[in-house]
Amino acid sequence: MTDTPRLSNYDLRDEIKTYWSVRAATFDQSPGHEIFSEEERAAWHRLIVKHLGKGDGRSALDLASGTGVVSHLMDDLGFKVTGLDWAEPMLERARDKAKIRTRNITFRIGDAENTMEPDDHYDAIINRHLVWTLVDPVNAFAEWLRVLKPGGTLLVIDGDFVNTTVFERVLMKIAGWGQRCGLLKSDPLHAPPGMMETHRSIISRVYFSQGARAEAVAGLLAAAGFENIVIDTDLGDIHRTQAKHWNILKGMARATQHRYAIRAIKPVQRST
Repeated sequence: MTDTPRLSNYDLRDEIKTYWSVRAATFDQSPGHEIFSEEERAAWHRLIVKHLGKGDGRSALDLASGTGVVSHLMDDLGFKVTGLDWAEPMLERARDKAKIRTRNITFRIGDAENTMEPDDHYDAIINRHLVWTLVDPVNAFAEWLRVLKPGGTLLVIDGDFVNTTVFERVLMKIAGWGQRCGLLKSDPLHAPPGMMETHRSIISRVYFSQGARAEAVAGLLAAAGFENIVIDTDLGDIHRTQAKHWNILKGMARATQHRYAIRAIKPVQRST
């Protein structure tokens, strides 16, 4: 008798959702996630204003909003913000944070690759460290184009977290040794124990499993229909403020990583 194959509806996207749901408990404890100083907050504000301008009441969608860190930055600048995330534990923390800080930010559950938002609805879309996790960026970018107003702006903040330089690997190896010997301060808790193997497994199966290089992301955005695409690798102000909360070698290693912001515009529809 032949065994009947066992079928499952639990796929990679469900694994990613579950992973970030678990990560929610410690997400804000890591530099690079939550804002740890007013100096860092100001650096983020400068980057956002550089590419999106001041909010002035304009509508903004923060995709994969997590615990609401970027949503709060946008709210600081006067945007009317909606945060969308598919991990309910992240949303719970985002709502609690907004309530404590008395912020008028809307957080709701949703999929960044299939937002269910109306056509031509938002003046701006922003996301941070989302693109490298996408299963289907081609579909996602078409979706983001759809929900932006004509002339609206997308700001992607991301990086290649797969490929490392020899210099970075050497620094990280020395940093690990220094931490074990008690010569360097330990890293803040980044993920619950045992989660790194899950992290590596997920990375190996997403679209950008070989690393989300800025040029590749920009090319897909252009193919989706975005125009006036600008790649900005000048994120040094942000990295320097974050590095103060790592040990010196870890901070130096992070500065060598391929991190970037990409601004892209939805074309203004012209009458024929």
